[in-house]
Amino acid sequence: MFRAVNLEVRYGEVRALNGVSMIVSEGEIVTLIGSNGAGKTTLLRTISGLKKPARGEVWFKEIRIDELPAQEVVRLGIAHVPEGRHVFKNLTVLENLRTGAHLRKQKNEIKKDLRTVFEHFPRLEERLGQKAESLSGGEQQMLAIGRALMSRPAMLLLDEPSLGLAPFLVWEVGKIISDINQRGVTAILVEQNAQMALSVATRGYVLQSGKIVLEGTSEDLSKGESVQKAYLGG
Repeated sequence: MFRAVNLEVRYGEVRALNGVSMIVSEGEIVTLIGSNGAGKTTLLRTISGLKKPARGEVWFKEIRIDELPAQEVVRLGIAHVPEGRHVFKNLTVLENLRTGAHLRKQKNEIKKDLRTVFEHFPRLEERLGQKAESLSGGEQQMLAIGRALMSRPAMLLLDEPSLGLAPFLVWEVGKIISDINQRGVTAILVEQNAQMALSVATRGYVLQSGKIVLEGTSEDLSKGESVQKAYLGG
C-alpha cells in the first residue's frame, strides 16, 4: 500500500532524515520507535505532504505523492493525527468532526461515518455541543482521531497519540487503534510508549538520528536486547 524510498529531508543544513526506506502493507499497523529528535515526526509530515523531501520518493497505492500538496494526499486516503492533537478549541465537538470531512460531498456517507466515530468514542457523542477546549486531554485525543477518521482514510498516521495521557488511557488508546485497524484502516504509529506501540503493531522500525537502524516484527523487536534497553526499560 505504501513505500518510502531513500528519503532525505532537511531543515536548513540539518538532515532530519537520511536515506530512510520503509514499506507498509494493507491492513498492517507499523510503528516507528525512536528517541526525541530521531526523525519520526518528520517522516509522518513528509508522508502527509506537510514537508517536502530533498531527495527520495513516497508512493501510496502506486501513486507518487511526495510532490503533491497536503490536501491531495488527504483526498487519496491518508489522514494525519498530529502530535499535540491540534483540535479547533473554539469549535464544538461536532464542528471539529465535520472539518475532517470537508473534502467530501456525500452527506449520507458522512452521517454513517459519524456513527462509526461514535461507536469508537461514545464520549464524543455525549459532548457533541461542547467546545473542544472544555474536553479533557484524553477526550481531545479521541476528537483528533475521530476528526481524521471523518476523511474516511485508507491509511492513518498517528503521531504520539498517548502523549500526556494518564497510564490507563495509554492502553485505551492502543485498544482504539487496534479496533480501527480491524475495521480495515492501515496505520503508521509514532509512539513514545514503545511497549504499547509494539503490543498493537504488526511490525516496527527503529529510527536513530534520521536513519533506520533496526526493523522487524513487533515480537522480534520487543525481544531484542538493544530495544529492551533503550525503549522498554529492560
